[in-house]
Parts: sequence; structure tokens; C-alpha cells
Amino acid sequence: MTEQPRMDRRLLVKGLLATGAVTLTGAGCARSGASTGTGKISVGQVSQSIAFFPLFIATEKGYFKDEGVTFGDPPILGTGAKVAAALKSGSIELGGSVMTDVFKLSAIQSDIRLVADLVDRYYIDVITGKNFKGAAADATLDERIKSLRGRKIGITGPGSGTEALVIYLFDKVGLDSKKDAQLVNLGSEPSAALGALKGGQVDALSFAQPLGQQAEGTGVGTLYISPARGDIPGLVDVSHGVIFTTQSILKDKAKEIAAFQRALVRAKKDIHGNDTAGVRKLLAEYRSGLPDTTLDALIPLLKSEIPTTNAFRRSSFDTAVAFHGSAGLITEDPDYDRLVPANLREM
Repeated sequence: MTEQPRMDRRLLVKGLLATGAVTLTGAGCARSGASTGTGKISVGQVSQSIAFFPLFIATEKGYFKDEGVTFGDPPILGTGAKVAAALKSGSIELGGSVMTDVFKLSAIQSDIRLVADLVDRYYIDVITGKNFKGAAADATLDERIKSLRGRKIGITGPGSGTEALVIYLFDKVGLDSKKDAQLVNLGSEPSAALGALKGGQVDALSFAQPLGQQAEGTGVGTLYISPARGDIPGLVDVSHGVIFTTQSILKDKAKEIAAFQRALVRAKKDIHGNDTAGVRKLLAEYRSGLPDTTLDALIPLLKSEIPTTNAFRRSSFDTAVAFHGSAGLITEDPDYDRLVPANLREM
């Protein structure tokens, strides 16, 4: 099977959901248990960011099937809110998104549980267009943040991790992102975001990797603020890209989820292994059209950001809590022992 049909189906599902041409199965009627048969599981993800590259590797190399679980091509749902809605309605059993969505959903739904840590860095970047006039990319962080005042900043959507970063940054220098910038909802499609930046519809983007690397590789923009690069002290080691589910599904699909987790670990070990050429080839298939310079830049990033296990380090979890609290996105600290199953806790 070639990659293009896979991506076309994902994007078709995303487009139909966005336009309302189809609705999620069971929407409006919350379900608490599994909706697939033995040996199967349904998965949905927010975007095609690097966080979900291990799923692609495990699928392409047959790891999921080897471990005893199968699922169809995960639909790309575009926003964390849609991932949460799909999980709540029973349309999917595992959701791939960011901690922002997990924390917000767990505040109103106590049975949310984490399944795997995909990226242990805050892998969303601020990218400015080539005509952006402001503080230089090597200026102090505060100077760069203040240069974003009054600008149009593209995000995936309200309540997303992309919006969370802008809120956090503006608050850091005493600004209000709702008053001091214009946030433009662009959805999660990378080509649309880059098109908006290139065409001047937005001055900057807050988007997940590898969009920043792609913008620089194609000359469209500059990686302006990057938490993963170390630009924001205290926001480097942080649980961010994740797979999550509910307690009832965790119980009903225990064997399938365990198989899913084993396959993910195998894929992660490939990323950290010696077959760099093989990983690079798969990455080029996962995100077709990336220039060679972007692929070369991403390989070391993958090794530094994607953990070798599915476990959640307490320190990274606590950093995520502190970030979301500072950004005003949560009012109470999420409970590590409730959200993280015992077998995934790492102190």
C-alpha cells in the first residue's frame, strides 16, 4: 500500500468532519465501553505532526499486527476538541493529541487515562514569515514575544496546544493574547498553514513540528520561538504529545492496548537505533514533500524528543501542569496518580 491513498483518506475524513457532511458515529450519545471486537481498536489523531510518526512506523513495519492488534487508518480530526468528542461518543477508543486536551477533558470527565507518552518536549513552535519585521530571531525571548504584539498569528483552533503556547508567551510579558494579537484558526493541515504564512494572511504561526523546519527548509519562514530548542527556560522536558483513553476502555481492551503499547515501543526503538537511513525514508513517506534539508534537521530532533518508552516521568508531567496553570488553561492541578496508570509511572 502506498502512502498517498492513506493520507487522502485521512484528509477526506477531516474535510467531511469540518464541513459537517458526516458526523462522528454515535455523536451525542456518550459511550463508556469498547466499540470494536477482539484484536481490534479504533484510533484517531489530531494532526499529522511528528508525535504520531511512531504509529506510522509501527503500522508500516507490521508491529501492531505482530503484537496482536489491528486498526484502520486513523482519521486526522484537526482539533483536540474533535478528538475528545470522538472518544466520548465511542467513535474512537484511543485518542492522539496533546496534554492540553487531556487536562481539559479530565477536569470534566474523571475517567480519562493516559496510554502513551509520544513526545517529551513541547514540540509546538512560533514561526514568522520572511517579511516579518520585529526583533531578530537571536534577540532575547521577551523581545521576540513583544514583537508579536498586534500581529495575526495562525493556530490550529481554540483550546489547542497551539493557542496555549501563545497565551503562555503573551502572559509572560504582561500581554493578553485575546487583546494584543489576532489569533486566526487555520485547522491542522500543514500546507494550508504554510500557504497562509507565505501569502501574508498571517504574520506568524504557532504550529507543531515539523512545520517550523519545513518553513525554514522552503524559505517561507523562520523558526522564531522554539520551546524544544530551549528558548523557554523551564519548558524543555515536558509531557506533551500523548495517546489517551478512558478507564472503561482501558479495562475492556486491556489486551489490545497492551499490544498497541508494545508496538509503539518497538517503533520508538527504531527511531533511536542505528538505521538512520531507514527512519529517514519512512519519515519522507509519512510527510511526503518535505525537502531534504528538513528531513536532515528532523532526524536528531526525533531522537531527542521521542522517548524510548511509553512511561510518563513525574517531573515532565509536573512541568506540563505548571505550564497549563501559568497559561490559565487549568484551575486545579491534575492528579498524576489518577491520569497515569501504575505501569506507566516513572518517578
